[in-house]
Amino acid sequence: MIAERKDAHVRFATEQHRQRNVYNQFDDVSFVHHALSGIDRSDVSLATRFGGIEWQVPLYINAMTGGSPKTGVINRDLAIAARETGVSIATGSMSPYFADESVADTFSVMRKENPDGFILANVNANATVEKARRAVDLLQADALQIHVNVVQETVMPEGDRSFASWGPRIEEIAAGVDVPLIVKEVGFGLSRETLLQLQKMGVRVADVSGSGGTNFARIENDRRDQPDYSYLNGWGQSTPACLLDAQGVDLPVLASGGVRHPLDVVRALALGASAAGASGLFLKTVLDGGVPALVSLLSSWIDQVKALMTALGARTPAGLTRCDVLVHGDLRAFCTDRGIETRWLATRSQSDSTNSYSTDHETIGGTR
Repeated sequence: MIAERKDAHVRFATEQHRQRNVYNQFDDVSFVHHALSGIDRSDVSLATRFGGIEWQVPLYINAMTGGSPKTGVINRDLAIAARETGVSIATGSMSPYFADESVADTFSVMRKENPDGFILANVNANATVEKARRAVDLLQADALQIHVNVVQETVMPEGDRSFASWGPRIEEIAAGVDVPLIVKEVGFGLSRETLLQLQKMGVRVADVSGSGGTNFARIENDRRDQPDYSYLNGWGQSTPACLLDAQGVDLPVLASGGVRHPLDVVRALALGASAAGASGLFLKTVLDGGVPALVSLLSSWIDQVKALMTALGARTPAGLTRCDVLVHGDLRAFCTDRGIETRWLATRSQSDSTNSYSTDHETIGGTR
């Protein structure tokens, strides 16, 4: 039954990315164009550091799948693409492995195909410290993701209905594993208040994973015999909204959810993310064109991110947080309602140290 659910997730997620709306709130972020801001491409480094982690590029393949023969093949192909391009990669939820160890190879194939890459294991917020350690050991993982997905679980017919233990479990795992812990949403966003809670729990990094990408409320509703949760399709905050909401929180943040192209990656970095990730688009690409298509897409994204940084005058991903940006439309309305000041973002390049930004090690959300 778990394997069938994982295969259904892949099917519905792929359908969403064939039908998706073009607009999301990343379009409410634009750069002020300074015609003489460009630098030499040879002076640009894509390396990013955050929470004791260093990646070659500020791009990652985010958590997707595993737990069935079909999804094992997908994980293999994703891992090969990650290996060939140097991007980091996360496996999908490893709950199927805890229920049935015979599916272990649908996850461990990632390490087999990508022996030297940066791989993140993934567990849910109900996992014990012992299960978290098993997940890390199976993949020889470099970091651990815990996904929080209360809305998805609520709509899922067989989902969890008890969530009070999630906070204490996260705190126990943060203290009980030897690799960096990253807590991520699954597409509904992490608010400022949640980020502050995670910081107190000892979490090293948060992936805000806002709305605009794969919608798991919609996926679970499509799986129901009688869909009746369609009114939740717009639930949550967008990724840009979450990044702006994170101002002043001393916790490094990653950005996933609604990242469609290299400009969205650069926008996310400019709003304080240490790296940006995607899932659905990469899944669709590998299913449609195989490993070569995904390698080509990832390579193109990496090249274009560097090109945009060159044009914007940012020598490092963190340097993008000194570029002038404008916030407008629905995103600006969100900021107004949340009491988030955005006007200073449009002129921040005029100061060497504006609102805790710096060229090397700081973001909106705090120290990398």
